[in-house]
Amino acid sequence: MQWSSTYPALVFAVIFVCTFLLHLPLLRLPYFWDEAGYYVPAARDLLLTGSLIPHSTVSNAHPPLVMAWLALWWRVVGFAPLVTRTAMLVVAAFSLLGVFRLAERVANTKVAIAATLCTALYPVFFAQSSLAQVDLAAAGLIFWAISAYVEGDLVATGVWFSLAVLAKETAILAPLALAGWEVLGLLAGMLGRKRWLRDLWLDGDDSESRITSTKRIASLLVPALPLALWYAYHYAHTGYVFGNPEFFRYNVAATLSPTRFLLALLMRLWQISGYLHLWVLTLAMLLAMWMLPPERDADCERSRIGVPVQMVFYVVVLTYALAMALIGGAVLARYMLPAVPLVIILSVSTLWRRLRFWRTAVVFVALAFVAAWFWNPPYGFSPEDNLAYRDYVVLHEDGERFLEARYPMARVLTAWPASDEVTRPWLGYITRPMRVVRIEDFSLDEVLSATDFRSNYEVALIFSTKYEPRPALWDRWRAFTETRTALKTRFFGFHRDLPPAAAAQILGGHVVFSEQRQGQWIAVIEMDRIEEGLIPSVGSQLQARFSQPSPR
Repeated sequence: MQWSSTYPALVFAVIFVCTFLLHLPLLRLPYFWDEAGYYVPAARDLLLTGSLIPHSTVSNAHPPLVMAWLALWWRVVGFAPLVTRTAMLVVAAFSLLGVFRLAERVANTKVAIAATLCTALYPVFFAQSSLAQVDLAAAGLIFWAISAYVEGDLVATGVWFSLAVLAKETAILAPLALAGWEVLGLLAGMLGRKRWLRDLWLDGDDSESRITSTKRIASLLVPALPLALWYAYHYAHTGYVFGNPEFFRYNVAATLSPTRFLLALLMRLWQISGYLHLWVLTLAMLLAMWMLPPERDADCERSRIGVPVQMVFYVVVLTYALAMALIGGAVLARYMLPAVPLVIILSVSTLWRRLRFWRTAVVFVALAFVAAWFWNPPYGFSPEDNLAYRDYVVLHEDGERFLEARYPMARVLTAWPASDEVTRPWLGYITRPMRVVRIEDFSLDEVLSATDFRSNYEVALIFSTKYEPRPALWDRWRAFTETRTALKTRFFGFHRDLPPAAAAQILGGHVVFSEQRQGQWIAVIEMDRIEEGLIPSVGSQLQARFSQPSPR
């Protein structure tokens, strides 16, 4: 019995309730990072003005489906973080239902339950489930589209992929990749290749299947139309197609380097195979595949996922790894959400097929994923990939409430996203807007530059803009550490934030508030009266000190 067909509403309800309860302590948190910087302001503009093009933030040309979904919830229920996060959990539950349906179609209900559980608990998916961002929504719609694709439902395939590209433009990668795969299948059939090669595709090589493949290609190209219409609309209203020029430069023009591509590709491969304890599952899959024969039920060998379906998964996963290594200024793990659950389905199916105690293995994997919610790895990662984002939000709540209570009329030196957090009360951090002087970050050069206009601010709000891992074993090799830091700085915008005491010394102030949590921190610095010439002297000393290579 296929439960997603027989009881789809029940499966969805179970998934939503479980997901909601797991996220209950997080639902009232103020908005975090890109939520505060783009997605929530864009959705709020749509709510207040009806405009699909945001005006309170610079447009990045992201299609408006998710922002419209949030605006609808706010219109009906009210504007609050609780409403926003609940609306996103509905999307997450629907995405997990898509994972369940896909896994059930290509394997069986047991594999579907286990794969859905692992996906829901995987740290990146879990953290993104209640955040107001677009990647998880696009990924969920892609899962529904792939399910329709392997079932041969061409209309549903086109519809689901069209919705996916209206959630995020990069979702077009999946249908275009599959269309290219179908074209290769047609060529292989026409060139009379060996049977084993033609069996890599969903259909055979007779004339009827070629007609079906042609129809599949057409359905896979349909999503390009709504995306093109959106870009045309965006161009008509803004004068540019792919987001504002700085957004395009950062995510496309500045990433087209062979060296950067290879480095980013290694990072992408790690994100789909080992990141945040994913290696526990993929390593178990590889060991089971190499060392154990298939289990038997009633004298029948347990079946694997069909090779043509596996190839569909591999095409999507590889396409995302290559494309997201080529574009995207920040190599964020959430960009790989359309690929990771496919890896999870394949891995869980292999464990079910070859491991007698496969349920125990899945429970162990699930516990490893839950541990990664709280445990920060010994390598750099984005706080939005596990519950480190909660640490960030709590730190900023505490620091900005102190700032507002003690210096309500002060001009504040800070960087994004705190510059938005203290000027927009509706983001949930403060009760009334404050005046801001903004710098890019809290690197030595930026803090030194802030001394040139010290009279423009009375207080500074500084914080860790990047997670700093503890020293690891490989940090003992100085040459490796220096090379890695140089490459990260050149190709991925890496910088090292000054600690609060050093920043206070350069700016000519003293720390009046500081707090830290697991590799993240925030501080408030009150400016002192500085004698002329002191700041340059201190700055020169600290510049020499912090120019030395760090052990990390």
